Amino acid sequence: MQKQQQTDSIPGIIRTIVVVGGGSAGWIAANRLAAKGARGSDDIVVKLVESATVPTIGVGEGTWPTMRNTLAKIGIGETEFLRSCDAAFKQGARFVGWKDGSPRDAYYHPLNPPAGAADLNLSPHWQQALADTPDRDFADWADFQQALCDAGLAPKTITAPEFGGVANYAYHLDAGKFATLLHDHAVDRLGVEHVVGDVTNVVMADNGDIASLELADGRSIAGDLFIDCTGFAALLIGKVYGVPFRPCNDVLFADRAIAMQVPYLTEDAPITSHTVSTASDAGWFWDIGLWARRGTGYVYSSAHIDDDAAEAALRAYVGPQAEQLSTRRITIEAGHRERFWEKNCVAVGLSAGFLEPLEASALMLVEASMDAIADRLPRTRSAMDVAARQFNDSFRHHWDRIIEFLKLHYAITKRTDTAFWRDNAAPESIPDSLKERLELWRQHPPAPQDFAHAREVFSWPSYQYVLHGMGFETQYPVVPATSPDAALARRWIGRMERMRGDAVAQMPRHRTLLRAIREHGLQAV
Repeated sequence: MQKQQQTDSIPGIIRTIVVVGGGSAGWIAANRLAAKGARGSDDIVVKLVESATVPTIGVGEGTWPTMRNTLAKIGIGETEFLRSCDAAFKQGARFVGWKDGSPRDAYYHPLNPPAGAADLNLSPHWQQALADTPDRDFADWADFQQALCDAGLAPKTITAPEFGGVANYAYHLDAGKFATLLHDHAVDRLGVEHVVGDVTNVVMADNGDIASLELADGRSIAGDLFIDCTGFAALLIGKVYGVPFRPCNDVLFADRAIAMQVPYLTEDAPITSHTVSTASDAGWFWDIGLWARRGTGYVYSSAHIDDDAAEAALRAYVGPQAEQLSTRRITIEAGHRERFWEKNCVAVGLSAGFLEPLEASALMLVEASMDAIADRLPRTRSAMDVAARQFNDSFRHHWDRIIEFLKLHYAITKRTDTAFWRDNAAPESIPDSLKERLELWRQHPPAPQDFAHAREVFSWPSYQYVLHGMGFETQYPVVPATSPDAALARRWIGRMERMRGDAVAQMPRHRTLLRAIREHGLQAV
């Protein structure tokens, strides 16, 4: 039998991981690493260093279904999460006014894939269905989740177990309360050492690694791996290592956001179970439902509207209630680092990059980063450079694909009413990779073969929902009604019709379910 080598005799063993910065990103990182626990005999110590004077951004309120896995991995139950974070369920996004700005202009990007996605591609069959029923939406035809959203229904019932439901779902959450929950869980249950202090100096090792951090009160925090969650300051990846920032403001023009928290007018007001993204003259409004309030805001381009006019537009969108409410202004520097893992430092969260929150990718990228780090944590320093190259390759791809997918929403618009929309559809602002795909997708629908990367953040179903929702003109070959594929499509659509009826009949109102969870809880798993 092979004897396991004692860790004391392994040179460069990774023992202490230091997360620098708090907020959602820092505390997700600390929880994921601490929950990973001891690797055999290799005990990992996780420390989080957080300034008491630097505020967090705290407006990332939308998530992906990946958050369910993250909560389960770190040991936070869904009931506890929903109660502690004033959270609600999210079943996708509804885009209003993006296609042409007409009164009926709206479509969904649900979280469920189209019916039968593992068996067939419904897009060619949709072309014929659209000819027969021109007022039908692709998302409504291909899946039942839009019907739940339109009816204000939840994706699950009170009898469903935690993290399980009839429809796929994510969450809307209060970012400040979420950070508090993550802090308490990491410190009280997972043994993360919370260090409060301002970093005044970074001590470097001879090989270019970070050796330790010096704090304002004289303490020194040594580590073997450092996770930079210092937000826009990018204290380590930017200021210490000088890794260049790659802007994408030539593709995505939004560089400002104004946020406003809007209380419900009544205690029983409906809670939407999807994000609403409403196009405006120089950007778009977000509107998401939490348990006790709505989170709203305006993402816009300062080249197309000034800040005061943008705030006036947001207040007009919210209505008379906005007169008594305050706002918060945020600057968006769209882009990402050229490298995310440098030496023994990894940038996670805003220190890695930031894009407008059109598809709520910010927290997902934090989760994906920590999955890659925690699940493939190098045992020794000698293995770290290989891990860094793999990480950098993967996440450059992820960021490029997210930028491309966000641009898709603008690139195929038919709106020409303002300079913002005309500029966004200008060919010179569209990445070459997206131009090539759009040319292909006029003749052939998005398919798995178009996405060769092992783990795409947005795959072909997401592109289908946006392309068809935006009315992208296609010239797909007609599928003969007598073909096996046509028969399979009819069976799936028939099955979807039955699922839609059953789901609408069985699912509770969104607020009703959230109230029941707060009072009684879900079945723990």
